[in-house]
Amino acid sequence: MIRTPRRRREEPLDHAELARLLPAPGDPELSSDRLNRLEEHLMTEIRNRTSDTASDTSPHASADTSPEAVTGAPPAGAHSGDRAPRPARRPGRRPVLVGAAAALVLAAAGAAGLAGGSGGSGGSGGSVSSGRAVAPPAGAVPAPVVQVVRGTTAGLAGAVADISGAAARAELPEPGPGQFLYVRSEVSWLVSWEGADGKSRSYVDTIHPREVWVSPDGDKGWLMEPYKEAVDRDGITLDDPEGGGRTLNSPSYDYLRTLPTDPGLLLKKIYDETGGMGNGPDQQAFSTIGDLLREQVVPPRLAAGLYRAAARIPGVVLVDDSVDAAGRHGVAIARTDEADGARTEWIFDRETYTYLGERTVQTRDAEGIKAGTVRGRTAVTDRAVVDAVKQRPAGLGDAPPSA
Repeated sequence: MIRTPRRRREEPLDHAELARLLPAPGDPELSSDRLNRLEEHLMTEIRNRTSDTASDTSPHASADTSPEAVTGAPPAGAHSGDRAPRPARRPGRRPVLVGAAAALVLAAAGAAGLAGGSGGSGGSGGSVSSGRAVAPPAGAVPAPVVQVVRGTTAGLAGAVADISGAAARAELPEPGPGQFLYVRSEVSWLVSWEGADGKSRSYVDTIHPREVWVSPDGDKGWLMEPYKEAVDRDGITLDDPEGGGRTLNSPSYDYLRTLPTDPGLLLKKIYDETGGMGNGPDQQAFSTIGDLLREQVVPPRLAAGLYRAAARIPGVVLVDDSVDAAGRHGVAIARTDEADGARTEWIFDRETYTYLGERTVQTRDAEGIKAGTVRGRTAVTDRAVVDAVKQRPAGLGDAPPSA
């Protein structure tokens, strides 16, 4: 309720005083996990609408219901998350990548609308029933289902000590002026699909490569993910011409170097800056740390502090066995999102305790997704410093990676 003051001011309030009296505006930025799930839903709607429109504009189209009669386009994936996800996930992610992921989804939506409205021949797509696709999206495969291993806090402190110690001792490349941080990953994200019978089925992208180049200040970058239809074979720019201020949700390597490395101070900063985002403060804090680790070169002492900070978040557990997108097994630091039952697991090598990748597993039936369904997987296969975008470290060559 707005209260009327007893004495009306004769002079107008200035901007500074208005800013002091009014509550601060909310931050509309979504977590990467939430963004990835929104992108999954949007791409499902695009595929279904495209199939429906194609059928309506082609009354003589063949009613082929074979698996080869695939409708829709390859999924747009990522960040959340929770980068797209990024983008995922999507990649996921910090606004320089989240913005790109959102742009890709919108571009795909526009392309789908144009394709649907063009009245093309019906021979190119399968028939539909009640506006639903009769086959899963092209390139998608049934989502793997695993046994949900129970997490525990027993052994968590010791594992985090080993992981943070390995991170602090890591010898990571230090970028110089004009250079770029390079991260290569294998990724796969959930594809939502509703069949002609109205039943929901869980499919995922075929595991495919993703490469990112980002300048230390975060103002320039490049993304290559040729598996994605909305991404040109040569990639897309991640340049940020405005060079906006950096935050935890829009970081750069230079920004990360300014953060405290003490776990307590880090955690306070994360909670303070991400309050009101995501599915609760604890889940958002965990997601924020995960975003920083997934597709970034993090200074060693900061990485160690982030792992120790994560261990203090309520609900964080140790999972004895998890598998990344490259098939590598390891132990995991994990937390389940109370809102939808999706558990995100950061996976580490059992011997060296180095970060391998990430997996998201559904722990209970929710949103049409069965318990045990693997919603997403990543595997970091290379981190390096290079002299230009689209340049790869020695040994990887210059040809685009195969999907």
